Amino acid sequence: MATLADVARHAGVSTATASRIINGSSKPVADTLRARVLAAVAELKYVPNAHAQMLARSHRSAVGVIVHDVSDPYFAEITRGLQRVATADGRLVIICNSFREPERELEYIDLLHAHQVAAIVIAGSGYLDPAAALRLDDRLRAFEATGGRIAVIGRHEHTGDAVLPDNEQGGFLAGTHLFELGHTEVAVIAGPSYLTTTFDRLKGMQRAARKYGVKLPKKRVIHADFTRDGGEQAAAKVLAELPDVTAIAALNDSMAVGALAALRAAGSPRLAVIGFDDMPIARDVTPSLTSVRLPLTELGERAMTLALGAAGDAPRVERVEAELIVRESTWSL
Repeated sequence: MATLADVARHAGVSTATASRIINGSSKPVADTLRARVLAAVAELKYVPNAHAQMLARSHRSAVGVIVHDVSDPYFAEITRGLQRVATADGRLVIICNSFREPERELEYIDLLHAHQVAAIVIAGSGYLDPAAALRLDDRLRAFEATGGRIAVIGRHEHTGDAVLPDNEQGGFLAGTHLFELGHTEVAVIAGPSYLTTTFDRLKGMQRAARKYGVKLPKKRVIHADFTRDGGEQAAAKVLAELPDVTAIAALNDSMAVGALAALRAAGSPRLAVIGFDDMPIARDVTPSLTSVRLPLTELGERAMTLALGAAGDAPRVERVEAELIVRESTWSL
């Protein structure tokens, strides 16, 4: 494999000159020398060192994105928006999966910091654990102190630029829809209890229950992974233990799809199901899924735009409204 020294020797220039040309340094270089070096790179099939390129450039060319799981359709749609804006700005996107593990998230922030990325977007939910939230905030502030930019999606303890989907109002819309259809025995399949997203969506459901005088006892709130399997297992528990329930509110669409699968496996008992996020699959399942829509791709676009923009005098917060989309999976009693 060719080295930088091989390229320099082949082009008849110093190693420093070859490095400046290959790594995109802002220092001026004669066109004739540039042409010779690039010809040598092509002839020798030289592959430059990405870290050296980053150090040589006058600006940071990469951005980091930390999601809980990019294979989750929710994060896949958000990542689509993040990449769209970053690519248009000529940035390389480094995507990290934290799998909802706070310590792994901290490790990725340190790694991205060490690679001198221009910005980091935290696309996963914040944590309710004060200690975990404080550790994350400390790492993000350390990154900002070296010139890095931060933007978050969702409710986090970090004070800075943020895109905030209205999860609480979305939960209220879901509950209101079911209660107005006459469902008073409703089970909630909630996500992990330590996430701010779960807390806020459930809080909205509880607000709707108070408005309509409906009881929502703890035994009818089942926490599960934000996954299809999590929803399927929780729905099976509802069928086995809560026979009076007539409707299920799943606090994301993946869990709602799993709940529909459990209902089919049990012989399709007539339970209404509502999801949350309105992912593309919501239109294609049978029955088509009523859901609370968030513009997921737009969330990513907005967050990356904030991260790549100049810092403001004060943190910028963009709020994104939720919208109820009614389809076939809910009906009146």
